[in-house]
Amino acid sequence: MTNIAIFVSGNGSNCENIIRYFQGSETVNCALVVCNKSDAYALVRAQNLNVPTAVMPKPEINDEEKMMTLMKEYKIDFIVLAGFLPLVPNFLIEAYPMRIVNIHPSLLPKFGGKGMWGHHVHEAVKAAGETESGITIHYVTPVCDSGEIIVQYKTAISPEDTADDIAAKVHELEMKYYPAIIEKIIKGLAE
Repeated sequence: MTNIAIFVSGNGSNCENIIRYFQGSETVNCALVVCNKSDAYALVRAQNLNVPTAVMPKPEINDEEKMMTLMKEYKIDFIVLAGFLPLVPNFLIEAYPMRIVNIHPSLLPKFGGKGMWGHHVHEAVKAAGETESGITIHYVTPVCDSGEIIVQYKTAISPEDTADDIAAKVHELEMKYYPAIIEKIIKGLAE
């Protein structure tokens, strides 16, 4: 059994989707949800699905002793970022090489990097007049949004689409593909 920790910062719809996907799995256990904000709705979603949660504000996320103790306590094998905004500290990246994945709401390398998260991405895509957007699932490295790309999924966008329309189309891709790709990566590690 592979124990995963899901790192979140906000609403948690991707987090809930991942937890539901792996309920009853014989290979993947959602062992912990880590959140940097005590008022994030993602915590409620996780608790409603009986997944333990830990609130770790940014200073604690960057505290190697606290974070590694937490990861060991829950026997975490793999980390999934699902709308997690702080940069992952280097000590975690080193402890989990090629075992931390992120989902980004654009087709990287376009619209990635510092400040490019959530609605900021969709507004930038709209402002640039792009004809497509999508999701990028990638490994996490010390440089924001620059890790090796695992897979990308695209959606067409029209000039009439608002940033909200783009967000909805991208979110649909996230819900459809992220849990299955996580499962595929973990199965690949086990082989």
